[in-house]
Amino acid sequence: MTYLVTARKWRPMVFEDVVGQGHITTTLRNAIASNRLSHSYLFSGPRGCGKTTTARLLAKAINCLSPKDFNPDNECDICKEITQGRSIDVQEIDGASNRGVDEVRTLRESVKYAPVRSKYKVYIIDEVHMLTKEAFSALLKTLEEPPPHILFVFATTEVHKVPPTILSRCQRFDFRRISIEEIIGRLRLIAGHEKITIDDDALLIVAKKGDGSLRDAQSIFDQMVSFCGTTINAQTVIEALNIVDEELYFRVTDLIRTRDTKGGLDLVDEIMGRGYDIREFLGGLSEHFRNMLVVLSTNATQLVETSEAFKKRYLEDAKHFTQNDLFRLIKIAGDLDASLRWNSQPRFRLEIGLLQMIRLDSSVQIEGLLQGLEELKKNVGSEPASVRDFKVAGMVHASQPTFVQQQRTEVHEPDHAKTKRQQFGFTAMHETSPQSTENRHSLQSLTQPLAPVPDGGFEDKWKSLVRMVSEKRVAVGTMLEKTQPTGLDNGVLQVACPDDMHLTMLKRNKEFLVDLTQQVYGAKVRLEAILVPEHLHVPVKEHHIITALKRELGAEPID
Repeated sequence: MTYLVTARKWRPMVFEDVVGQGHITTTLRNAIASNRLSHSYLFSGPRGCGKTTTARLLAKAINCLSPKDFNPDNECDICKEITQGRSIDVQEIDGASNRGVDEVRTLRESVKYAPVRSKYKVYIIDEVHMLTKEAFSALLKTLEEPPPHILFVFATTEVHKVPPTILSRCQRFDFRRISIEEIIGRLRLIAGHEKITIDDDALLIVAKKGDGSLRDAQSIFDQMVSFCGTTINAQTVIEALNIVDEELYFRVTDLIRTRDTKGGLDLVDEIMGRGYDIREFLGGLSEHFRNMLVVLSTNATQLVETSEAFKKRYLEDAKHFTQNDLFRLIKIAGDLDASLRWNSQPRFRLEIGLLQMIRLDSSVQIEGLLQGLEELKKNVGSEPASVRDFKVAGMVHASQPTFVQQQRTEVHEPDHAKTKRQQFGFTAMHETSPQSTENRHSLQSLTQPLAPVPDGGFEDKWKSLVRMVSEKRVAVGTMLEKTQPTGLDNGVLQVACPDDMHLTMLKRNKEFLVDLTQQVYGAKVRLEAILVPEHLHVPVKEHHIITALKRELGAEPID
């Protein structure tokens, strides 16, 4: 006998043999039993899930000379003719190559004639969405009122391309993707009858590679039999199909956990050396992160499609990550996959993406952050009163005598407080901030020294400036009333703003204010806006020690 591929040799011959579509086959058998057949059906779904096979079964079942339990007996002449594709009354039409209006007109003429040998004349149009708009329009009238001996079955993988006018005239059945368990069960049955030994891990790999299509999985199965003979194992399947070994993905998460950048570059070199498809690798890596997220969220492996050995590893490795970590890793992998679509240097992009994952800082849960702040607050509150003459913002404490003697001293901070501060990313106010240096001409912080306020009409001149501004620009003058001059030194007038809005106002009207300031103060003055919250405003006249404590440490008087 001529060799037949598995997909053809093991094509279902009765409705019960159709894998994964019980909701459809049961409905069709009930319709046959109750004599409630529609004149047109639409079968939609992904490739390899049984649409055309079910259409043939329906054609055989309604024309069989001696049906058994509303299934075709596959023994009568009509069933054999339909199975062999030589029946005059059952025609399969390829919608891609017969898509024009002329072909549909020919079909309209043929439906007028009664079937030759069968009870029904059945037209199975595969990939019906490929018909032209004119062809669909020509089909409408026939589809709406066909002769009683005609039955149409349309099959498509892209139902959204079928016009609504056609959909409304059909009974629609949506075929679903076949699950991995169902594909494995079918392949195991075939292997048993064909006397082929194949282990469970190999079946799992073939089923996953089929991606919901039983026909694709059967084609891969044939390929493995040709490569391996009658004994097939998982490692042989991986080598034959050049599939990325799942062990490689666990190595990636180990590198991320240990922050091993050199190992990451070596792994990329290994991937390129083995000739793996980079986008296939990234797809598998995203699935790996997803599996780890599922295990971490459910503390179970039922939703993970892998071998038992790898399921145990997921349970162990998931403990080293948080959900936020895995969300970020999935996003990086997805963005990297999208960027490779048009990138001319895939290896470079893969290296950068993998190093980004490895160097990614661990996420901090907001609950943990708040708990740490509460603990830090308790620790700060436990300091002896003798070392706290002033309550200092943040986590810095100093006593007045020490500052008076040294003017600027090393701030004493408990080790446990310093550890907590560093853990949550806080910077003490006595520490130098690069950002404050960068923005020193536009935005100053409380850590910057303020020039002393001279006596002798300073406040009166400022009030005169505010009045003059209000006369010329009312909105600017109103905003200026909420600001406060804090010092005039070497031609620089420092103005304290209570919030960002006032700070922005000063910056936008800088030239206008500089001109008026020159008129009021009698000399050219440069304005320097600083951000000082309203509750921390420094009075113009106060003791210089208090001013220095607030300036250096952000201190507040204790009520």
